[in-house]
Amino acid sequence: MRKLLLPSLIIVAASLLVIRIFYLQIIDDSFKLKSDNNAIKIKYDYPERGYIYDRHGKLLVANQASYDIMVIPRDVKNIDTLEFCQLLDVTKEDFIKRMAKAKVYSPRLPSVFLPQLNKSEFAAFQEKIRKYEGFYFQKRSLRDYEVDYGANVFGFITQVNEKLVAKNPYYNSGDLIGRQGVEESYEDILRGIKGVKYFQKDKYNREIGSYKEGKYDTIAVQGEDINLTIDAELQKYGEQLMINKRGGIVAIEPKTGEILALVTAPSYDPGILVGRQRSKNYTLLYHDSIAKPLYDRGLLAEYPPGSPFKILTGLVALQEGVINEQTTFMCHHGFSYARGRFMKCHGFGPHQLHNGIYNSCNTYFASAYMLTINKYAKPAYAVDVWSNHVKSFGLGQFMGYDLPTGKKGNIPDSKTYKKIYPNGGWRSTTIVSNSIGQGEVLMTPIQLANMMATVANEGYYYTPHIIKKIEGHKIDKKFTTKHVTTIDKKYYKPMISGLFDVYNFGTAHGLNVPGIDICGKTGTAENYAKIDGKRVKLEDHSIFVAFAPKDNPKIAIAILVENGGFGATIAGPIASLMIEKYLRKKITRTDLEKRILERSLQDRYAKLGGMKEASLIETVPKDSLLSKKIANPIIKTAAPIITIDSTKEN
Repeated sequence: MRKLLLPSLIIVAASLLVIRIFYLQIIDDSFKLKSDNNAIKIKYDYPERGYIYDRHGKLLVANQASYDIMVIPRDVKNIDTLEFCQLLDVTKEDFIKRMAKAKVYSPRLPSVFLPQLNKSEFAAFQEKIRKYEGFYFQKRSLRDYEVDYGANVFGFITQVNEKLVAKNPYYNSGDLIGRQGVEESYEDILRGIKGVKYFQKDKYNREIGSYKEGKYDTIAVQGEDINLTIDAELQKYGEQLMINKRGGIVAIEPKTGEILALVTAPSYDPGILVGRQRSKNYTLLYHDSIAKPLYDRGLLAEYPPGSPFKILTGLVALQEGVINEQTTFMCHHGFSYARGRFMKCHGFGPHQLHNGIYNSCNTYFASAYMLTINKYAKPAYAVDVWSNHVKSFGLGQFMGYDLPTGKKGNIPDSKTYKKIYPNGGWRSTTIVSNSIGQGEVLMTPIQLANMMATVANEGYYYTPHIIKKIEGHKIDKKFTTKHVTTIDKKYYKPMISGLFDVYNFGTAHGLNVPGIDICGKTGTAENYAKIDGKRVKLEDHSIFVAFAPKDNPKIAIAILVENGGFGATIAGPIASLMIEKYLRKKITRTDLEKRILERSLQDRYAKLGGMKEASLIETVPKDSLLSKKIANPIIKTAAPIITIDSTKEN
């Protein structure tokens, strides 16, 4: 038996190998399609991308036909290069460069020679394409923007790069892919599935029919349509209010976490990134390192939140039991918290939680914060208790929303101060500036808006998201999962009462909208620059957060205007106008509207731009320990005037 075992194994193995080879070569010839077989030509049928609608069904983004000129370098023979270049309006040098790039990709495989011809360009070239062997048309679908706003929300589509082609087998050279915004986040859903057709060629390289009678052909499947949570009219209005200003606006529906508006300023018309001018226009936008129109300030810009952070300071102090609604602190236009250290305040006299909020009293909240830290024997443990409470509002971390970009902000903890003070020695007086949203605290506008949504809900929030509906798909369950803070619900009522009176008696008393009960909080974040080696104070950032109505809130909002001054000056009026626009679909405070629409901050930005070697330290205020120890400044200057070719190709 042993003598027969080895020959038997050899015979069985050989038989299996022969059977497999027979199957692959005779029965299953699909592997032929994956080789560079000269006798087979592959053509792709590209589907339309899914349409994009707002929350009410308003069409925002559709499609338009476009044509790419494809080239197979090996097949290009005996063409009139001069005529070819004149017909397509390209230079001979450009022709040589494009051909060289195509050869590098592959001499035998098709690649894009000239992308995104419109219908008229296609018609002119179509008549003569037979003269140019090796070239052919590939029909594609480009975006057709129905609105001239929301560029940061939509993103754009562009050609895939070679690295992605090598990594993802779905894409080929010249294919389009979504970048930024929902185009990137929902690329797999919006792109659809491209169809494939195989054609047999004869020895003269002519098509002679379908390969295997279309056995392996597939039909293109159009991309899925999506509905965004965005209210188109609110988004448009927000962008209008931010003209000639820099900053961000984020509005959220508290009960769902749906993003109603996501405004960044300055922005651009999304239509300029369509057609043959796309590359030139994108380059202009990309290299504008001053205005940064591609930089979504609502998601990426990290600022000291200023006085709105006092809301959290008060809630944490209530939760920790170091204050109650009747706890009183005397304010004498400021707070002396250490020798030679004085925190200025515009308040005076006794302050409790209620008037502490609507008067925005630094003394009250600095005192409450110090009691929170001093409650525990070790400041390191105490600051971690405080930090964990604050982080339960979704701060100091990536929020998990369905947009491809974002920043964590910063909520300091004991690790932060161990880096700054490796030998210890810090205490509540050292870090008291955190209490008023300065110090090491950083937040993005979307985090500020989510904080207010959480307060409006009296202690819970849903992860902010921008997708409302996808036909045939369920929304990710993480967007319907409730997140509950560490603060007991009973402490929100007195805080909301104080926020309501910000509009009645406090820092926003001139910004109320008759008939709408708004709860809000003004904020002013200090802003410094280093000029010729000297630290110079610049115009403060204007901040405002709010929600409305007071009972059963429908909208929570955060506004930050760079170099806008006091919170009630620019950001506050914008909040009131946005809230009324959303709730009533019209504006009665036309005085506020006129003031904001006519208000330009370009002179301030121009002044900053004229400062020699100015680097604005916008992430950290003057009394931040991080500004001296571990922070990286963000360099920003004024917004220039950019001329962009905005001609839309049809």
